[in-house]
Amino acid sequence: MRVALVHYWLIKMRGGEKVLESLCRLWPEADVYVNVLDPAGISPTIAQHRIATTFINRLPLAQKLYKNYLPLMPIALEQLDLRGYDLVISSESGPAKGIIPAPGTMHICYCHSPMRYIWNMYHDYRDRAGWLKKAVMPPLAHYVRNWDALSATRVNHFVANSWAVSHRIESYYGRQSDVVYPPVDVDAFMPVDRSEVGDHFLMVGELVPYKRHDLAIEAFNRTKQKLIVIGSGEMERSLKKIAGPNIIFLGPQPFDALRLHYSRCKAVIFPGEEDFGIVPVEAMASGRPVVAYGKGGATETVQEGQTGVFFHEPIVEALIDAIERVKKLDIDPANLVRRASGFSVSNFERNMSDFVHGKLKEREAASVRRMEVQKFGGDAGD
Repeated sequence: MRVALVHYWLIKMRGGEKVLESLCRLWPEADVYVNVLDPAGISPTIAQHRIATTFINRLPLAQKLYKNYLPLMPIALEQLDLRGYDLVISSESGPAKGIIPAPGTMHICYCHSPMRYIWNMYHDYRDRAGWLKKAVMPPLAHYVRNWDALSATRVNHFVANSWAVSHRIESYYGRQSDVVYPPVDVDAFMPVDRSEVGDHFLMVGELVPYKRHDLAIEAFNRTKQKLIVIGSGEMERSLKKIAGPNIIFLGPQPFDALRLHYSRCKAVIFPGEEDFGIVPVEAMASGRPVVAYGKGGATETVQEGQTGVFFHEPIVEALIDAIERVKKLDIDPANLVRRASGFSVSNFERNMSDFVHGKLKEREAASVRRMEVQKFGGDAGD
């Protein structure tokens, strides 16, 4: 069986690329197709595969400005010649599923989310855009949105990374989907002795607007409790300007340091709405509870009062209340680790393999039934 894996862009290893990495392990002979590739940013597992790019990769400064080429990506994806493949698995968050599969090819889309910048977060992105982008976004987003909805009809089966995303797929594409939670390397984390846990809190992730780090910083400015922030991004400068001396920005950290910070904090703050959210699972794998906004994927991983607490309004007062509640919890770290283990890499790979091979068997069985019906009809007519 010839297999193609289609991903939106390969610039660095984040959650979507971890999914692709697992798919590469499941289908080690598969070819990989992407719009843009930075060979220095991918794992050895992915690098072992033949990787082909669209013409977007040859455009000026593509590895930095790839998101600006979004309007060209529908055309680029449709130029990929995928004839001869029996199975195509697209990994969708940016444009990936819009390929044209050959007749008889099964196309399964693993959807991290329908593109946020044209669907559920379109108005947020437009509000923050400069005057030029704000002017051109409506017609361009309309064009990409129509193409995105149309290209959903080229998918045989959708798999969502959470029920939150499954609901979006139904809302925007009118399609049903199964849920297979993405892989988290939970075995790479572990708790420390209670005596090593501090009184400070931790926030981890890319510093971008929708993750709502600003909300957490305002809450900790008021309470004067210590908060450590790990990560970088477009909001870093503005967040540092509003942060008090009790908030420490460490920037990106090597994995060994990140693992220690997870295990030694009082709790991890997760103030934004995410499609799934790997950070809460990593925190629980480290034996630490989570304070999470009560929407999106976090509601499927964090358990109220057992592995963390939720705040249900995106306001400072609600977050401060949740922080005070999590401080009163007495949770056995072993229970947190047990909860996190359900989102392991091995679970993802087993569930995804079972789903794909199950759909292939269903198609094969349906094909056999059609042949039997045709044969019966032919015999009956003689």
